[in-house]
Amino acid sequence: MKQTTHLPDRRPVRDRNGAAAIAAPPPARTAHRRRRPTSQQWAAWAFLAPVTLYLVLFYAYPLYRNLDLSLRNYTVRSFVQGNAPFTGADNYQKVFDDPTFGPALTHTVVFTVVCLFFQYAIGLALAVFFNQHFKLSATLRALFLVPWLLPLIVSASTWSWMLNSDSGVVNAALHAVGIDPVNWLTSPEWSLTSVIIANIWIGVPFNLVVLYSGLQSIPGSLYEAAALDGASAWRRFWSITFPLLRPVSAITLLLGLVYTLKVFDIIWIMTKGGPADSSTTFATWSYQLGFGNLLPAFGPGAAVGNLLVAAALVFGLVYLKVQRKQYAS
Repeated sequence: MKQTTHLPDRRPVRDRNGAAAIAAPPPARTAHRRRRPTSQQWAAWAFLAPVTLYLVLFYAYPLYRNLDLSLRNYTVRSFVQGNAPFTGADNYQKVFDDPTFGPALTHTVVFTVVCLFFQYAIGLALAVFFNQHFKLSATLRALFLVPWLLPLIVSASTWSWMLNSDSGVVNAALHAVGIDPVNWLTSPEWSLTSVIIANIWIGVPFNLVVLYSGLQSIPGSLYEAAALDGASAWRRFWSITFPLLRPVSAITLLLGLVYTLKVFDIIWIMTKGGPADSSTTFATWSYQLGFGNLLPAFGPGAAVGNLLVAAALVFGLVYLKVQRKQYAS
């Protein structure tokens, strides 16, 4: 008895030109099975869970609460009970219409730009200096880290004592060389300069450490080849050191920008934003609105804080875009 096999049905079909063709059989259905997570995947989720929880509790939730504060009319009672009415962008409009907004914005920009420039310039000069690996280089480099390691309240209190109009060592030194004393902390003309000097002194060590680490990654053979070609030290700096430090410089300036925008301790301890709001920045103004009055304005204070967050976010996105263009090219 002959055994017959059933072949798949391939009926002839006609193409556009009328020629006969054989239709292909339909694809076989395959069952999709869910793969169970492996032990490595479970371990990865276990390591990721604490970081995710930390970011949600201490970053995402505070940002959400601050945004909610800026969009509602919170009072002390409604802040506790949680029944503040929704006001939309009214708090932001109050901030923009406030006469303090213009001076605070100017002081914030001046404070940030001047501090960033001098911190980076001095830090880069010191990094190049210590990169020579001379005797006692490591010891002196460690001493320059002291301002960065000190608590901010200690640094600010020290500068307040040094710049005191009556008993400060700075005015004593000026008097010794025949210069009249300066009201560093109580004069509207000098208060912003005083806090800028103190913040530059605190931020230089960070720039020194990061830029010095970047210099260590530059091959010494490039400098040797440039020296053989007759390039001067200044030419080697602009042709080798500065271009190769651009990625490190970018992240240094970005981190310095974020830190400088939110500086509060130094200004508040030294001048409290005064006198006459002459050293008020967005950081101190936000604190004054939210906690510095008998009738706190939580909404406008949160709105000012969100302006700082938005500024830092914009510069962060610009940095990411620039980095992507560099890697793409």
